[in-house]
Amino acid sequence: MRTRPLIALAAAVAALSPLAAGSACAADGAVLTTGGTGGTPVAVGDVLTAPLASGTTATLYSSATGTSGVSCTSSTFTATVTDNPAAPGTATEAVSAHTFDSSSCTSNVTGVLGVTAITVDHLPYTTTVASDGSLTVTPAAGSTIQTTVKLRTLLGSITCVYQAPGLTGKADNTDSSITFTNQQFTKVSGSSLCFGSGYFTAKYAPVTDGGAAVHVN
Repeated sequence: MRTRPLIALAAAVAALSPLAAGSACAADGAVLTTGGTGGTPVAVGDVLTAPLASGTTATLYSSATGTSGVSCTSSTFTATVTDNPAAPGTATEAVSAHTFDSSSCTSNVTGVLGVTAITVDHLPYTTTVASDGSLTVTPAAGSTIQTTVKLRTLLGSITCVYQAPGLTGKADNTDSSITFTNQQFTKVSGSSLCFGSGYFTAKYAPVTDGGAAVHVN
């Protein structure tokens, strides 16, 4: 059994939350811009979106070095910019949606026939993006980042619930991407077919604001 992030991702988002990373900062420019680094500041209230990078998959594996688990080729996150200060600094976003298309998801776990649904719970999450491209995703106070995975198995339908206290990622201006690597989730409920830990990896790109690529300064 396996699965779940996210990440919403993000499932984050996570999630989720955007920003391309590691760029040179223009004097008095904002942390998040469109039109290139040092470009037009992204306005507070703007909604940022990003799909999985072309040709990549979002995975939730049972170990950081293994390949057993769940894999999806379609996932998207949506976040609203809540603060975009002058660079260098840290921008803040609220991740309101982190979705996975279950029809694009498969599992190579013995006994699992298919993925019925992957849902990112406890939204919204807060995402911060610093001028160096470092990104963090945190839940509301007293809550957790949670993903619920429903699978079809030889024994019938099962539900696996995974949680994490937070996620860290990296934004890259090269392709306006955000990458999460081996973010660990722990199973809090589910049958013995659900592995005890899930490691979430995904790359979202491009992060856009109204169709324009977002850069981090």
